[in-house]
Amino acid sequence: MPNTPQFSLSLVQAAQAQKHVTVNEALTRIDAALQLSVLDSTITTPPATPEEGDCYLVPFGATGDWDGRYNDIAIYIAGGWEFFRPGVGWRLHNVAGGADMRWDGVTWLSGDVDFSLNGAATVGRVLELDHVLDSGATSTVADAIPINTFVMGVSARVTSAITGGVSGWSLGVSGATTRYGSGYGVGLNSSASGLDTRFRRYDSSTDLILTAESGSFTSGSVRLAVHLFYLVPPRP
Repeated sequence: MPNTPQFSLSLVQAAQAQKHVTVNEALTRIDAALQLSVLDSTITTPPATPEEGDCYLVPFGATGDWDGRYNDIAIYIAGGWEFFRPGVGWRLHNVAGGADMRWDGVTWLSGDVDFSLNGAATVGRVLELDHVLDSGATSTVADAIPINTFVMGVSARVTSAITGGVSGWSLGVSGATTRYGSGYGVGLNSSASGLDTRFRRYDSSTDLILTAESGSFTSGSVRLAVHLFYLVPPRP
């Protein structure tokens, strides 16, 4: 039975019996492919009890029904797994990873991406992490900034009120503890938007440091987001 070239949808044939089966399968595949969103891209074993319409990006080393489908999109339809082979430029949202991804013909690149014919890419990402404050005058978030990245700023949200009698807090790195701002609020849902004065290059993994102002931290938690870019060289 012939299929469409883009999404491999089965076409209804002349005098075909039970045409609704073919049409309904095609509609289900279109429903998954438009505004494409996958639940995860790291699970190597197909879920035991998937729900109708669940989508996954098949990772390297997948087993079972996903064996041999590396980098394909798996969708659960009518009690079985169907697969999309992506085309160059396809985009999807990875729910578990919290990032958009784009297919360059060889690799799924994560983030806001522009890429060349041979795989060179400029990638923009927001790396988000939750941090429970250490007790004391400072609290360190180890390796929060990845190696070989350009950082435009760091933002934050207080997810549990900061206690200890501090009037506020600052955000930065070793040797520049206010690089990403100071005087931030301590109450629940207080926010921080720390823009750097320029795109800052980091040649090694770097800790973020939160510093208490006029006091010491005793408790609290903060959700941090590092806004960055990095480069991917052309493929061999």
